Amino acid sequence: MSIVVNLDVMMAKRKISLGELAERVGITQANLSILKTGKAKAIRFSTLEALCKELGCQPGDILEYQAE
Repeated sequence: MSIVVNLDVMMAKRKISLGELAERVGITQANLSILKTGKAKAIRFSTLEALCKELGCQPGDILEYQAE
């Protein structure tokens, strides 16, 4: 199984930069970059909630399951 992170797609739709989103959510640009590239092993619900709030989306808009 594979979880795909579509954070870059949502950021492009909302026209927001990595630095601006990181500042608004309260995490470092480095950690947001790790999440955006799909290299993160986990995400806190509080971080996911903050991302959804700032991007005006649902968790399913950011995270997607794809069968291998």
